[in-house]
Amino acid sequence: MELTHINEQGRAKMVDVSEKQDTLREAVAYGCVYMKRETLERIKEGSIKKGDVLSVAQVAGIMGAKKTSDIIPMCHPIMISGCDINFALDFEENKVEITATVKNSGQTGVEMEALTAVSIAGLTIYDMCKAIDREMIISDVMLMKKSGGKSGIFERK
Repeated sequence: MELTHINEQGRAKMVDVSEKQDTLREAVAYGCVYMKRETLERIKEGSIKKGDVLSVAQVAGIMGAKKTSDIIPMCHPIMISGCDINFALDFEENKVEITATVKNSGQTGVEMEALTAVSIAGLTIYDMCKAIDREMIISDVMLMKKSGGKSGIFERK
């Protein structure tokens, strides 16, 4: 198998996508933040001193998706046509579930943007709640689905 991010000298390179066709691309990523039940209840109540945790995490996640190429060295800067982040509060497992969906029409996919959106949203939740719960765990960040491009559809089972 040929490594696409390595040049003939064995050094890192950005993949040339100039010959690829523009296609509609979509990626969905998932992750969660485990926390104390009290922390989860305070997020639901809106009583975290720093403000509305999920609103801030949503904006931060979207900003993260837009800035992915600034923090992941071999990612292409791309025009994102849409990014949405959803949260679910799970009181059985004391966690916030995060799902990010990113779309574009272009020559390269948006998997990294969706994964970055979830990661930044999780980090933001941690940052906003760390004063009351430093034991939070950001976990299970993964690609759930992607479509578009030469490789077609991927869906986690």
